[in-house]
Amino acid sequence: MGKENTTLLREFVLTGLILAPRWKIPLFLVFLVVYFLTVVGNLGLIALVRRDPHLHVPMYLFLGSLAFVDTSISSIVIPKMLVNFFTKNKIISLSECMVQFFSFNISATTECFLLAAMAYDRYAAICNPLLYPVIMTNQLCIRLLALSFISGLLHALIHEGFLFRLTFCNSNIIHHFYCDIISLFKISCTDPYLNYLIVFIFSGSIQVFTIAIILVSYTFVLFAVLRKRSLKSIRKTFSTCGAHLLSVSLYYGPLLFMYVHPASPQIDDQDMLVSLFYTVIIPVLNPIIYSLRNKQVTDSLRKFLKRYI
Repeated sequence: MGKENTTLLREFVLTGLILAPRWKIPLFLVFLVVYFLTVVGNLGLIALVRRDPHLHVPMYLFLGSLAFVDTSISSIVIPKMLVNFFTKNKIISLSECMVQFFSFNISATTECFLLAAMAYDRYAAICNPLLYPVIMTNQLCIRLLALSFISGLLHALIHEGFLFRLTFCNSNIIHHFYCDIISLFKISCTDPYLNYLIVFIFSGSIQVFTIAIILVSYTFVLFAVLRKRSLKSIRKTFSTCGAHLLSVSLYYGPLLFMYVHPASPQIDDQDMLVSLFYTVIIPVLNPIIYSLRNKQVTDSLRKFLKRYI
């Protein structure tokens, strides 16, 4: 036992994206620009929601929270990835790894619940427009926001707790650009079967539950629109819901692939490409998607620019 304890690994090497030397500088600049746009776009959206009293309604409170979570996801992953582009020392300690995964898990899980809450909000607004102010009050909105963040925290605590049962004694090479839980399972000396099972049960249940809320909400929305048989109503509905549906489609596809499909040690490169999509691409796209498709946001931005520029 004493000998085994001395061989336990406490530091890991993040291999990151395996690139030819000529691609390092161009891709570093691309990711740096993407991160800058992500932070500016999402924090700008939060600032608009906060400053404009017309946006102090549930729909935009959810949108501001989504922007905060997207900023968090990018900030947890991208800075470390950028540093590792040129540093020879790509070492990350076990404690840093745990903290990075824990923070990422909170944000990613919270986003799932936020997208479900936004779908319910659209259902209430379109299917019960007269009762909408009674159904979706600011108090209910705050409760849903709190529940989303608490659920994210609890989900992260479950996985973090089960990570402590693993030991690492052979390989310290993490074939990823951040500490993803599946990558840690692959280099564990302890049989990670129980951990895989926990990921499948909890992550799968959260995704199925939130996707079900979204599908049911938009099924009722679709029936409500079809009953009206008005081209104007259909256009208005798709204008209101189109951005959210696009965001949902972009977000859940990679997550389902990463955490619900059967694990395989041969798909590290494919996993990294999928991870890039929801840690780098989606956070920068969301403020663009919601801003361009939302008249109130664009009007608020226009007023802000006229006042200060």
